Amino acid sequence: MLAAAAATGIPVLPLYIHAPEEAGVWPAGGASKWWLHHALNSLQAELEKSGLPLILRHGSSEEQLNDVLQSLAKAGYRVNAVISNRLYEPAAVQRDMDVQQFAVKRGIGWEQFNASLLVEPEHITNQSGLPYRVFTPFWKKLRQIPMQPPVRVDIKQLKAPASLPLSLKLAQLNLLPNVRWDTGLQERWNPSLAGAQNALSNFLTEAVGAYKIQRDLPAVNGTSSLSPYLHFGQLGPRQVWAATHAAGAQESNGGFTFLSELVWREFAYHLLLHFPHTDLQVLNPRYADFPWQPDKRLLRAWQLGQTGYPFIDAGMRQLWNTGWMHNRVRMVTASFLIKHLLQPWQDGARWFWDTLVDADLASNSMGWQWVAGSGADAAPYFRIFNPFGQGEKFDTQGDFVRRWVPELAKLPDSIIHRPWEASAMELKMAGVNLGKNYPHPIIDHKRGRERALEALQSLKSAPDKDT
Repeated sequence: MLAAAAATGIPVLPLYIHAPEEAGVWPAGGASKWWLHHALNSLQAELEKSGLPLILRHGSSEEQLNDVLQSLAKAGYRVNAVISNRLYEPAAVQRDMDVQQFAVKRGIGWEQFNASLLVEPEHITNQSGLPYRVFTPFWKKLRQIPMQPPVRVDIKQLKAPASLPLSLKLAQLNLLPNVRWDTGLQERWNPSLAGAQNALSNFLTEAVGAYKIQRDLPAVNGTSSLSPYLHFGQLGPRQVWAATHAAGAQESNGGFTFLSELVWREFAYHLLLHFPHTDLQVLNPRYADFPWQPDKRLLRAWQLGQTGYPFIDAGMRQLWNTGWMHNRVRMVTASFLIKHLLQPWQDGARWFWDTLVDADLASNSMGWQWVAGSGADAAPYFRIFNPFGQGEKFDTQGDFVRRWVPELAKLPDSIIHRPWEASAMELKMAGVNLGKNYPHPIIDHKRGRERALEALQSLKSAPDKDT
């Protein structure tokens, strides 16, 4: 976008319009708004170094754009084009279509560019010209497409109009919480352009080599943590792709595995664009009438990390405190909510949307439907993660649980993932009083698994329409 603007050789006016009402049913959640505030602050500072303003507005995109156009016209400027990067969420697609029509009616050019994806969704289809619904062939097809290099632009080439329209102060967008629950986010993240570059560099020099193994260990800093920077455009996927290849990614090492995860993100965007209803509705109609048993008490216990299953609770508390959760733990916590507790996956998706700094509608929707068995290339519903077995496998020494569930920290490794089996002496020595300072399991694992399979069995009479 900025490269195209620089190529015109005429004044450029960076403009951000905050219009949460245009996001449909998915306005930014609390954690996303926190990140957005700091990302805008960082962008504003970088632009100002080169003498460029960042005009901030709040309200209807068309109304605010019209006001900016009128202000520039009064100053003697004629706007030639509105240039933006393409978005793929259903509400954003509709908003951009409306703004395009608004611009065209006024004789103003409209250009959009791809900065969010490796390849535009329309460029990857199967032999029938249809979108892929299975990841592996999608991954193979994408690797056959020549990858465009990341775009670089020297913002010092850009110059602003001499007369500027009015701009809000960043604080006037009211993105930060009134009750400051964001201390943990501040300690965990640097949501700036410099933070993005540091995160990428650190991952490629320190963690990518062991990524294939360590990405499943939540107590280890073995993942990239690049997802929020990608979501907010502080890193581009082609930039990450090129840097990972430059760092020596091959099929035999962690870099290649990481690239496949980057393409999972890509796959999610393609699915959402081609199947825009899947943010709230199932892709596989067989699951449309799934017999959920909504229960606010169970949902709240899961949200607060008070389920009585330490691995689950550690993940949910990590999410609340840092705005992020390890991917392995995301799968296990989602499975527990959907299958053991029979709560609608949409409720889990909404909670993640509000609490994740990398809340990405495409990835969030695909992830929850994958666990629920109702999406593309989904895990079968009868695959039910064991909520303590997963902890024993991937958090063997209990370090992850001890970090986020400190009331269990003194339990021995052998019992920390199932404290309900600890002896009275073990509990007393560890200072654990089940039902008082740590809850009993809200559902027995065996019973939860049985209920999930019974619910699945109730759908057996309906034909599987997924193709």
